[in-house]
Amino acid sequence: MGILLAIAGFTFGGILVTAVWFVYLLVKSYAGKSVNSPEYAPVKGTVFQQMLYFNRLYDHHTQLARSHRTFRLVGPSCSHLYTTEPRNVEHVLKTNFHSYSKGRYNQEIITDVFGHGIFAVDGDKWKQQRKLASFEFSTRVLRDFSCSVFRKNAEKLVAVVGDAAGRAFDVQDVLMRCTLDSIFEVGFGVELRCLEGSSKEGGEFMKAFDDASALTYWRYADPFWRLKRRFNLGAEASLRSNIRTIDDFVSHVIATKRRTTAKVRVLYIYIWVRLAYVRRILYVRYY
Repeated sequence: MGILLAIAGFTFGGILVTAVWFVYLLVKSYAGKSVNSPEYAPVKGTVFQQMLYFNRLYDHHTQLARSHRTFRLVGPSCSHLYTTEPRNVEHVLKTNFHSYSKGRYNQEIITDVFGHGIFAVDGDKWKQQRKLASFEFSTRVLRDFSCSVFRKNAEKLVAVVGDAAGRAFDVQDVLMRCTLDSIFEVGFGVELRCLEGSSKEGGEFMKAFDDASALTYWRYADPFWRLKRRFNLGAEASLRSNIRTIDDFVSHVIATKRRTTAKVRVLYIYIWVRLAYVRRILYVRYY
């Protein structure tokens, strides 16, 4: 009986602490956010509401945007601003891009998946990586190669969609497979064959990357994600497993590419030496 009472006490205490914590987060979310001020975008809820609509999150955001093209979801530390207004999008992504950094809040959330790449950094690091990427993609050889890859995979995509005529299929999944095939072939010279479904490793990588992206976005709605990451629980445990799968696959691809490049380099050196040797023999015989 004492054990049951202890279990019940711990359970009730946990529920009570969780409820109090959520109330505190809600109060903190709305406090000082100028909820009714016409100078700010209207508030359509809190970031925690996204947990209720997570499986249809894009539809939920679209529904909210139909009533207000720009709106806010408030949170304890900051508000999340959403906009479908073309002028706002142009202002953020083009005319005043330098004023909108990712910031430490976003970087803390996405760094586990994207590391310190161009998608997760700001300032000089971003400029350096963008300059490097722009230089690489501005070369004619890469442009021609990437165009041929995109055309080839576009033809495969048309074939896959054609085969699925008359039945339901996941468009996002098909487009994801096509995109990954194109990016990896252009970036690493490796054909994943995700669109064809013939590569087991490529399929596992694609699923891990897709799940990791969704779980990373889940952090924006989950106030306990840091605690879960600390103790490797729930969604954070799944995210860590997916990141491990991604890292292992990419490391394998890079190592394979390096070995292939090294073999090609050795072959070039061998051919060059042989040609030099032949030229020397011909030179000696001629003179």
